[in-house]
Amino acid sequence: MATNTDFGKLINIGRPPNISKLFPRSHALIVSGKVVDRAMAAKGKAMTIAANGRNSFVIRGALQAAQRADAVLLVEIARSESTYCPVNFYNLALYVDSICNELGITIPVAIHADHYGIKTEDDIPFAKMEIPSMFGAGITSIAVDASHMEDDKNLLANIELNDCIPAWAGLETEVGEIKGNQGLSTVDDASFLIKGLNAHGIFPDWIALNNGSSHGLEASGQGIQVELTSEIHKALEPYGVSGAQHGTSGNNSDKLRAIASGTRTTKANVATALQMVSWGVEVNDYGNALLDESGNFVKVKGQGMSGEMWERITRYADEQGLKGGDYKKLNLPFEIYLRAQHENIRDRMVKGVEDFVYNMLVNVFNAEGTATLAKDAILQAGSYDLGAKAGGIEDAADWTREKIIARAKTLEVNKGPDGDFDD
Repeated sequence: MATNTDFGKLINIGRPPNISKLFPRSHALIVSGKVVDRAMAAKGKAMTIAANGRNSFVIRGALQAAQRADAVLLVEIARSESTYCPVNFYNLALYVDSICNELGITIPVAIHADHYGIKTEDDIPFAKMEIPSMFGAGITSIAVDASHMEDDKNLLANIELNDCIPAWAGLETEVGEIKGNQGLSTVDDASFLIKGLNAHGIFPDWIALNNGSSHGLEASGQGIQVELTSEIHKALEPYGVSGAQHGTSGNNSDKLRAIASGTRTTKANVATALQMVSWGVEVNDYGNALLDESGNFVKVKGQGMSGEMWERITRYADEQGLKGGDYKKLNLPFEIYLRAQHENIRDRMVKGVEDFVYNMLVNVFNAEGTATLAKDAILQAGSYDLGAKAGGIEDAADWTREKIIARAKTLEVNKGPDGDFDD
């Protein structure tokens, strides 16, 4: 078991080359996403939070919670979030490294680029340029999301972009257009993606499904389909891929416990709930913000931002015509004002996130103690690179471009309308 005396060694061997280069004198244990996945798998029936760091208060609170729980953590930002948040692919590692060193955070934490969207084949040339630059800026894990395209194009895009991603990095792939309770993923289309990648020597750490998750502020249908998720994960077990659960907002604690205990899910994205908690907006057990009789968010007195700042934000939102989920677009214009509040206000914003995340990690996700397991895995491997969980199974000759296109036409799939992919 890793001890405090091992921490210096963990810093030396556990941080990937990009992190060591960026932060040569840092004592933040920023690691590959693979390390996080391995720790959760080692504990079993457990998953951890991938906290969407839409503002500095969320990042700080999530890190403090993980330290308190001795849990591994991913801090992530989606490509779309970078357009309306102060945090983006190029400064997320800076935020995390700075806060870890300031607060003495010693848990392993991965920096995840979520939903790196490929909407059409025309997006691929730019992605080949941008993805290496993101890793140069400190990303240690990435979700390549080409799930908006047909299954053959999704697979082919993942194959084409793989050379841009370091072999040591955490890798997530997506299928079925993550969008809510319509167009659910199937064993057929998930297996097609993972088998095709395997044939080309690509071994993802996670697969994100459309398993009924509801993103952002949505709370419709039956929520996450645990049995469907378990069925797909069981079919993919020989390929060593874990599950990434998107859209945890809108699903209560019992449903999330069932996902952790009854499937192979090790990563759960949480975005909107953390944003709202940091602001002091009342949320229910589902992580959904509560609304008053007029359909407005309920600000809890004495929590989150000051009452005066809340009035200023809501007035601005009304002027801009922002309602419901579009409140996320307030992160960028108001970050500087939120950080200019009195220290005790800033501290309670962070504390709200910390308590919310701690409860999820310990009492819902079963993630307590996984930081120690992650450190043990690094020390045992003697490296930042833990390698793949599975080897080659499929024959590359069966997965040529022509055969991929032909095979995709035979799949049982259930596509649905577009949705909101931030959470």
